[in-house]
Amino acid sequence: MVELKSEAALAAMREAGRVVATALAAVERAAGIGVSLLELDEVARDVLRAAGARSPFLGYRPSFAPVPFPAVICASVNDAVVHGIPDGYRLRDGDLVSIDCGAVLGGWAGDAAVSFTVGTPRPEDVALIDATRRALDAGIAAAVAGGRLGDIAHAIGTVARGAGYGLLDGFGGHGIGRTMHEDPHVPNEGRPGRGFPLKPGLVLALEPMLTAGGADTHTTDPDGWTLRTTDGTRAAHIEHTVAITPDGPRILTLR
Repeated sequence: MVELKSEAALAAMREAGRVVATALAAVERAAGIGVSLLELDEVARDVLRAAGARSPFLGYRPSFAPVPFPAVICASVNDAVVHGIPDGYRLRDGDLVSIDCGAVLGGWAGDAAVSFTVGTPRPEDVALIDATRRALDAGIAAAVAGGRLGDIAHAIGTVARGAGYGLLDGFGGHGIGRTMHEDPHVPNEGRPGRGFPLKPGLVLALEPMLTAGGADTHTTDPDGWTLRTTDGTRAAHIEHTVAITPDGPRILTLR
């Protein structure tokens, strides 16, 4: 079931989105050579705690997961695309890091992700992150009332494929509102003019996941959560929560 949100609900979701944006900014500032992923998770926990928000990630257990997710961020490094579990790994010079974070505040959810490099960036990583950001920007630009879900998918996929990158097969964005994951599913590739109609009040989490090697396939770590590229190449993941409004797309998770 798809719920269209009122202006009051969008305002409440914006507050949840601010918490997510603050947490992601704090984590990115804290990320440096020698800092562990567990330490980054603690940074995000502190932000959520200070805001009076809870994490929709912590304890989340979808049907595919062998155990509930044990952290408030997903921390995916280098060839890990998404869903990385924070552990004692300490960041190294040149690492490519993707951090996904959510927050529930006042009964409404926000969800966003960033990708960045640590220390000396590799030019190819900078290009991959830039393409992921451009793919997201294209998807957001297509999130207009009167359009279709396929318009967003087509916009994201066109940028990603045009830059020569792969897209994580079977994964994409989603509706969001009272819970983190709601209908509809938002593919990162598709045909324009097809799919669910975009109406004012619809809120979507858009999240392109690009792989440097061009392959769409992935492997799953023994933890049952972490997804990695099959060829060992690096990946980037950037996400925003976006509302469809009569005046155009409204990003609810801006910093």
